[in-house]
Amino acid sequence: MTIDGGTLTVEPARRIDDDVEFYDVPVELAVLDIAGTTLRDTWLVEGAFTRASEHIGLVQSDDDQERMLTFVRETMGQPTIEVFRSLTSDESAAQRAVSIFESAYRERLSSVVPVDGAEQAFELLREAGVAVVLTSGFSRGTLDALIDELAWRDLVDATLCPADAGRGSPSPDLPLTALVRTEAQSVDSMVVVGDTVSDVRAGIAAGVGLVGGVLTGVHSAEQLHRAGADEALTSIAVLPAMLGVSAEL
Repeated sequence: MTIDGGTLTVEPARRIDDDVEFYDVPVELAVLDIAGTTLRDTWLVEGAFTRASEHIGLVQSDDDQERMLTFVRETMGQPTIEVFRSLTSDESAAQRAVSIFESAYRERLSSVVPVDGAEQAFELLREAGVAVVLTSGFSRGTLDALIDELAWRDLVDATLCPADAGRGSPSPDLPLTALVRTEAQSVDSMVVVGDTVSDVRAGIAAGVGLVGGVLTGVHSAEQLHRAGADEALTSIAVLPAMLGVSAEL
């Protein structure tokens, strides 16, 4: 690993495990999803979707709930409002559902748990000169409440939600807005990592140098690779080692 002008350059030397190798790419910016990637809160997201769906009449039976949750898992990573717009053709109902979802999620913020090694990953990357930006499909209010609950505001360089960028995943807006906010020099110097197909597609659409999937969310390695991920990591804790920042797993 070398650092030249504030930019980390990865020099591959050996594999970090049987499946993941170092990448010889210049890295200035890591754009990381939150729910399912840096936080283990998929169950909390699904619970909030269930409460909101019940409130607007989308879920009235066990079969309704299973169909709703199947769709939510398939579209995980997309903005909450877009998911509800797909579930109901009534814009007013979709807006009500988002409000209930946000309230239900915030009620349980104290129970969110970081993925093991996530905070250390932030620290290792930033110490190596790599900016860290967290992204989410939540509203700005919920995202701020979540970051404050975790006391992560000083651990990362920025946080972004769809309202900050224009569109959420799988559009490229969030990664590209992160590039502008951090003044990174090129899309080639960016790494995008998330636990969903939508996160992977956002990184590919933005043309970033490296797109990684993590297996701490709802989508499998096969789904992430099929969407175009360069690597499927066991967790975000592996990212620094993959970039040559640390050989510790």
